[in-house]
Order: sequence, then C-alpha cells, then structure tokens
Amino acid sequence: MARPSKTNAQADGQIARYRALWADEMAGAALYRMLAEHADERRRAVFLRLADAEARHASHWAALLEGEGVVDLTPPSLPFRVRFLGFVARRFGVDSVIPMVLRAEAADADKYRSVPEAPESMALSERAHGRALSAMRSGGQPGEQIVRSEGRHRTGVGGALRASVFGVQDGLISNLLLVMGIAGATDDGNFVIVAGVLGLLSGAFSMAAGEWNSVRSQRELYEREIEIEAEELKAFPEEEREELSLIYQAKGIPEPEADSLATQIMAQPATALDTLVREELGLDPGSLGSARVAAVSSFFSFAVGAFVPLLPFVVSSGGAALAGAAAFAAVALFSVGALTSVFTGRPAIGSGLRLLVIDGVFAAGTYGLGTLLGVSLD
Repeated sequence: MARPSKTNAQADGQIARYRALWADEMAGAALYRMLAEHADERRRAVFLRLADAEARHASHWAALLEGEGVVDLTPPSLPFRVRFLGFVARRFGVDSVIPMVLRAEAADADKYRSVPEAPESMALSERAHGRALSAMRSGGQPGEQIVRSEGRHRTGVGGALRASVFGVQDGLISNLLLVMGIAGATDDGNFVIVAGVLGLLSGAFSMAAGEWNSVRSQRELYEREIEIEAEELKAFPEEEREELSLIYQAKGIPEPEADSLATQIMAQPATALDTLVREELGLDPGSLGSARVAAVSSFFSFAVGAFVPLLPFVVSSGGAALAGAAAFAAVALFSVGALTSVFTGRPAIGSGLRLLVIDGVFAAGTYGLGTLLGVSLD
C-alpha cells in the first residue's frame, strides 16, 4: 500500500519544527564556544567538546531539512538568551552561568524524548552535557576531595547520628508544647500523662511511617535509576563512554587520560555500571539505605525526646511536676541544640541557647494559652 503523502501544511509544519531544533542546537554550540573563550584551560577543552556535540546534533536536523528540500541553511542569528549568557560569562565568569545552562540542558533532554526523529542517543548526549556541567560546578575544583575529607566539611558525615539528634529534637519540642498546654489548661496530672503518652505515640508512629515511606520511595527511585543506567550502558556504550570521559575532564583530568580511563572502565561492564552510577547519579549502590532501619530509629529517637517533658508528671504532680518538666526540658533543649552544632559547624553554646530561648518562649506561650482555655471552660 502506498504511503500517504503529506499535505503542504503538514510539510511546512515539519520543516518549521526541524528548523527550530536545528537553530536550538546551533545556538547551543555557539554558547559553549563563548564559554570556552572565558574559561580556564582545563574547562575550555570540555566546553569545546560540548560545542562539537551540539554541532553534530545540528547536523542531524540540517540533514532532515535538506531531505525536505530546504536549501537555505544560513546560520540563524543568536537568540537573546545566548548573547546575554555570553555577556554574563564575560563579565562575571563562567561559573555564574553554569546553573542556567544546566537547566537548559535538562529541558533539551526531556524535549528529545518526545521527538520521534531524534535518535535516543541525542537525549542521552544532552543529559551527559548536564552531568559534565554539574561536575564542573560542584566537583571539578582542585583540592575538593581534600576539603571533603576535612572535619570542617560535615554535610556528608554522620547521617544516622544526625537523623537521631533531630528526631530527639522533634519529639522534645512537639511533646513539650503539648504537655505545657495541657498542664496550663488542667490540674489533673493523670490527664496530662494520658495526653503526653498519646502525643508521644502518635508522633513517634507518624515519624516512623513518614521515614519508612520516604526512604522506601527514595530507594525505589534510586533502584530504577540504576536499572535505566544499566539499560543505557548496554544499548549505547559509546555515548556512555563519552559521558564518563567528559565528567572526568570536568573534574580536571586531561582529555587523553580521561578518554583512556573511560575506555578501560567501559571494558568491564560491572565496573562500568558501578562507576557510572557513582559519577553520574552520585549514588553508592551498596548503601541505598534501609526503610526499616530508618523507621525504627525515627520512632525511638522521637519517643526519647517526647518522654523528657512527660517524665516529671509520671513521678510527681502539681507545681513540682510542672517545674520539673520545665527544668528537664530546658536542659534537654540546650543539650540538643548544642549537639546540632556538630552538623552545622556553629558554636555549641550559641546553638544550645538559641534552641532553648526560642522553644522556651513557645512553651511559655502554649502554657499561657492552655491556662486561658482552661479558665474559659470552667
């Protein structure tokens, strides 16, 4: 059966689409060449390779345009966005524009997934450009690995301990406010205990459920990302090798050494997948986290914090219990605030006092509101 011919309107629409995609890739190549002019030697080579890749993409759309009978392929004028980014890079350096270029590359990768005439490798290539840019921005500065190993750099250290400390803090603050409010509204110590225990249990179960869902969802997302990476590695080994080489170049390895290292890694599929997952996705396949452990630790850390303001009411009553709860909570608030300084790098005394003062004011306010509510109900 003969293939139906396209109408003039359909042909014109397809040509317009091809021309727009061609112009986008030409603009991308021009932008990378502009950035190369203002980059240091290490990053200049990466920008030029990215420009060459964009030019190859443009050639793909140019060939389709020629197949549609288009003969006028005069390079289009550069869009304002490219000229503006070039100006900013010239005045303030390439680091100031990399975040904006990253967003554009992400959009291009998503766009090409829905364009049937775009080879699948084109979307992969655009994604690789984003990874190379990200490496230049966040992982390519000399000495960064040394900084990461220093004690002053705490963002990747003590994840479990950090979660426990903040879990205790959440339980302490939430149940302190609840207990103080109930204590202000009633003199019945048993009622305070019941309300405090219910607050402890509901909060702990809520934290556990939230952590389980969060970690489980994140783990499933990471596992899917690893599966996709394995599929791409099998289907497009050359594009993945190029991507890995670009990432290494962005981190400061000269191009010949980066190409050689990427080739050696790609020769071993298991090692290649592990390396690509670590370098591209920033994941450690061996430590994706356990939803069960996260839920249990969240439950108990919250419960420990929530029990502190409740304890005096268990062993005493009346004004003594209220004073004891305030004293216990004050010590705990200062201690937890000081512990958070381990992760924030701020002075321990200042962090402790800040948490004590802020939450002490909230607790006093809650007690006052409880008192007013209790009076109004009498």
